[in-house]
Amino acid sequence: MNCGNCARKVTDALQTVPGVTSVLPNVEARHVSVRWSTGVQPDVPATITALARAGYEAKLIETAGSTPKRHRNWQLNLWLGAVVTALLMVGEWAFNFGMVRWFQWIAFVLAGFVQVFCGAQFYRGAWRQLKVGRSDMDTLVALGSTTAFGYSAWALLTSQGGHVYFMEAAAIITLISIGHWIESRVGERASTALKSLMQLAPQTARRISSDSTRETEVPVAELNAGDLVALRPGDHVPTDGVVVEGNSMVDEAMLTGESMPVEKRVGANVFAGTINSNGRLIMRVTATGEATALAHIIAAVQRAQTSRANIQRLGDRVSSVFVPVVVVIALAAGLWWGFAPESAERIHNWLATFLWHAHLPTGTAAGFVIAAAVLIIACPCAMGLATPAAIMAAANAAAARGILIRDGIALEKAGKVTAVVFDKTGTLTLGKPEVVKSWQSGIGGEHEIAAALARNSAHPISQAIAKCSDEQIKLANWCEVPGGGVQGSIEHSTSNIQRPMVAAMLGSIRWLKESGVDISAGEKFLNEWLATGATVVGLALDSKLAALFAVRDTLKAGASKVVGQLQQQGLKTFLVTGDNTITATAIAKQIGIPTENVFAEVRPEQKAEFIKKLQAAGERVAFVGDGINDAPALTQADLGIAVSRASDVAREAADIVLLKSEIEAVPESLGLARATLQTIKQNLFWAFFYNALGVPLAALGFMSPVLCAAAMGFSDLIVIGNALRLRRWK
Repeated sequence: MNCGNCARKVTDALQTVPGVTSVLPNVEARHVSVRWSTGVQPDVPATITALARAGYEAKLIETAGSTPKRHRNWQLNLWLGAVVTALLMVGEWAFNFGMVRWFQWIAFVLAGFVQVFCGAQFYRGAWRQLKVGRSDMDTLVALGSTTAFGYSAWALLTSQGGHVYFMEAAAIITLISIGHWIESRVGERASTALKSLMQLAPQTARRISSDSTRETEVPVAELNAGDLVALRPGDHVPTDGVVVEGNSMVDEAMLTGESMPVEKRVGANVFAGTINSNGRLIMRVTATGEATALAHIIAAVQRAQTSRANIQRLGDRVSSVFVPVVVVIALAAGLWWGFAPESAERIHNWLATFLWHAHLPTGTAAGFVIAAAVLIIACPCAMGLATPAAIMAAANAAAARGILIRDGIALEKAGKVTAVVFDKTGTLTLGKPEVVKSWQSGIGGEHEIAAALARNSAHPISQAIAKCSDEQIKLANWCEVPGGGVQGSIEHSTSNIQRPMVAAMLGSIRWLKESGVDISAGEKFLNEWLATGATVVGLALDSKLAALFAVRDTLKAGASKVVGQLQQQGLKTFLVTGDNTITATAIAKQIGIPTENVFAEVRPEQKAEFIKKLQAAGERVAFVGDGINDAPALTQADLGIAVSRASDVAREAADIVLLKSEIEAVPESLGLARATLQTIKQNLFWAFFYNALGVPLAALGFMSPVLCAAAMGFSDLIVIGNALRLRRWK
C-alpha cells in the first residue's frame, strides 16, 4: 500500500469477505488488521484471495514482531527526486543548457534514476491494477511520466534534436511524491488523539500476591480477572477493575473528557488508562485486554477513521470511470496537437485573450507533452481524500472531547438531524432520585412494605424508595412489570390487616389506575407534588391505595442550556418519558422544551413507536438516552446518542456515545457532525471543480506537465488542510 487510496481499496476488498466486521489498514507499516464476527472462524485464504482480486499481494503475519518494515519510503523519493529536479531546473532555466547535447545526456541519466527508483512504486501500483483490469492514480502518474521521459529518450537516442523533457518527467514523480509525503505526515497529525489513547495504558502493573504479603511488578498482559493490583499516586490504571481498598481521586480526562478528577471509594469502577491522583488504591481486575473500556474506545475510533460514509459513494462512482475517460481525452488531445497543431494553436490563441498566454510545445513533442499534462492534472487523489480525510479528523476531534462516534455513516446521519428526542431519567436528570415526601393511609408499615418491594428492582426510582426502610419483609411471587412497577405477595400483619399474605403493588399512578386501584384518597397530595415536577409513586395493598411517595430527581445543571443551544441550531426538541403528564410538563417548562413536544406516560417499548411517528412526519430523529433501558428507541432513531460513562461503551448501544455523563456534549457532537458534513461537501466540490477545470486547460495547452503536477499536489493539500480545520472546531 502506498497511500490512502490503496488503503481504501484494501478495505473495500476485505469487507466483501463473509464474517469480516471491521478492517484497519496501516499504510505506514504496510499491514492490515481484520476483525471477525463473534463465533466466526477466521478465513485467512479468503482474505488473501480478496486482496489478490483487488491487485494486492499479502501474507499472514504470524507474530507481532514479524511486521514488515515499510519498503516504499516517500522520503527517498522526496530527496532523490528533489535533488535531481533542482539540478535539471538550474541547468535549463539558469544556464540555458536545455538544447546542449552533453547536458541532455546528463539529464537522461539523472531522470532515469528517478524513473527507476522513485517511479518504481507508481509502476508497480499501475501494474497491479492493470492485472485485475482496473486503473487508478498510479496509472495516470506512470503514463504521464513515461510519456514525457519516453519521448525525450527517443528524441535523444535517435538524434532527432529539439527540446527534451527529462526535467519535466523527474518533476512529475517528485512533486507527486512530495504530495504523498505531506499526506502521510498530515495523516499522522490527524490521528494524534487515537495514538494518545493507545499510549494511555501502562506496560506493567504491581500485582499483589495471593497472601497479600508482597507486590510484584508484572507485564499487564499477565494480569487475569480477579487479580489484585496496587495503585500508587501518579500511576496509570493498567486495566479495568473495581476498588477494594483505599480512597483517591482519579483523572479520567483523556478517556471521558471529564475535566475534574472523579472520587473513587471502595466499590467504585476504575478504567484502564486513567490516572490515580493522590491516594493509594487496591483494585480487583474485572477486564483485561480487548475487553476493557479503553480497548473498546480505541477500536471504535479506529473503525470510525476507516469507515465510509454514504456520500463517499458518489466520489467512488466517479473515480471508477474517471481514469479510462481521462486516458481517452489525453490520447485525443495528443493526436490533435501532434497531427493538427495549427487548429489546436488557433483555438489556444483565441482563448488566451481571455485567459493567459502559455509557452506551447512545438514539433513532434507537442502531442506527447499535452497528453502527459492531461494525465497528470487528472489524478483523482483529491477526490479520494475528500471524505476519509474529513472523517478521520472529525473522529479524532470527537474522541478528544469525550465523544465516541461509531463510524462515518453515523457522522453523516448526525449532520442531517432535524429533531432531538430526550429521555428524562439519567439523561436530563442526574438519575439519582430521592423521596422528598410521602403520604400514608394509616394502615401501618407502608414504608417498610414499599422498601421491600422496591429493593429487588434496579430502576432508579425503586432504589430511592428502597432507602425508606431497612426492615426485611418476606416476599413471594415478586415480579417487575416493564413501564409499570413491581408487585408481589407480602407477609404482613397489623391491627388493620389480619391476613398474613397481602397482594402488594408499587408503581406509577397510571399503572395502579389501570389495575383498578382508587387513588382519590391521595388526590390532594398527588396534585400538589406533580405540580412541582416530582414523580409520584403509589403503593396499593389488596387493590386499595396505601401510600404515595413524591420522588424528585435533580435536573442536570446544563440541561436548559443544552436545549437552548439545540434550538438555536434550528433543531426541534422533544421530551418522552414514562412519567405522568403533569410532572413531564413541569420539567419541560424548566428546561425550555415546548409543552406540545412533551409525551408522557410512554412505556419503554412505546418510545420506538413515538420515534417512528416523527420519522413518518419527515423528521430525522436523534434519540438521547442512557444506552441501556432505551435500546429499542436508540436503534429505531436515525441517530442514537447514549449518555453514559466509559463502563457503558462496551454495550455499543448507539451511533454516538458520550463518555462523560453531562449532556453538554449533545449539541457539540451534532455541531461537529454538521461541520464535518459541510467539510466533506466542500472537499468533493473542490475535487470535482479542480478536475473539471484542469483537464480542459491542460488539453488546450495552458498548463505544462510540471505545472500540472504541482497543481495536483496543491489540490491534495487544500482538501487535507480543509479537513484538518475540524480538529480546531469550536
